[in-house]
Amino acid sequence: MATGKNIRTYFEGRWHEGDVPVMRAADHGAWLGTTVFDGARYVNGLAPDLAAHCARTNRSAEALMMTPSVSPEEMEAIVWDGLAQYPREAAVYVRPMYWGIEGGHLAVMPGDAPAGFCICLEEVPMAPDDATANLTTTRFRRPVLDDAVVNAKAGCLYPNNARMLAEARRKGYANALVADALGNVAEAATANVFMARDGEVFTPIPNGTFLAGITRARHIANLRADGVTVHEAVLTFDDFRTADEVFLTGNLMKVTPVSEFDGTRYQVGAMSRRVRDLYWDWAHSEP
Repeated sequence: MATGKNIRTYFEGRWHEGDVPVMRAADHGAWLGTTVFDGARYVNGLAPDLAAHCARTNRSAEALMMTPSVSPEEMEAIVWDGLAQYPREAAVYVRPMYWGIEGGHLAVMPGDAPAGFCICLEEVPMAPDDATANLTTTRFRRPVLDDAVVNAKAGCLYPNNARMLAEARRKGYANALVADALGNVAEAATANVFMARDGEVFTPIPNGTFLAGITRARHIANLRADGVTVHEAVLTFDDFRTADEVFLTGNLMKVTPVSEFDGTRYQVGAMSRRVRDLYWDWAHSEP
């Protein structure tokens, strides 16, 4: 599934032009869904937190009981080698992936052999700075670790996100604000979520129902270093209805201000702009 253009694929030890086939019909990943991925960004010659994304790829594989076949350091070097083929001004989505090949006990567990591995690079433009999203609620919730591998960036989690988005689109919205098992806010269907009120920032506390993202953590660190109080807390839907600002964060677009949540409207405010400015200031300061 290509979402961008100018695709390059690293597979079986070398780079290939285009969107090449990598998985076979009998692979464990194709049959039983043992697939994980991560996403990093290359923008204007920068790849912020690339090392952290590579390391999380291997942690995700291990969470699905697969054996990673490439170290994070090797993965990072391969990515940079591939990115050298793109112009500096390109906006590239960097996606390392693993999938199970051999089956283990009763075929359901993945085997002990190293997992399949590839990296997909594709040009996907950054959203314009004035882009916003609107949110609604959904009856679908985030699972807990007892039910699903929510400690991994796993492909098998995304059908649940897809039905959240489908429900939101039927209601005329772009995305959904999603509850955890207890009915408190966990995140959006495709991103972590923050709100600002009275000059302070709040975000749902990681409680094992959603992946607390690398970009989320970077925003928290940047804001605190800039003197902003950031609370990781239990937040309700009513908390978001009384917020001054709401914004989504994730690797693909970094910061997306929210314009509306089920009839409650927000301005694109100073905090959303501050988060974006702090992020790119930090990215340009990295060695």
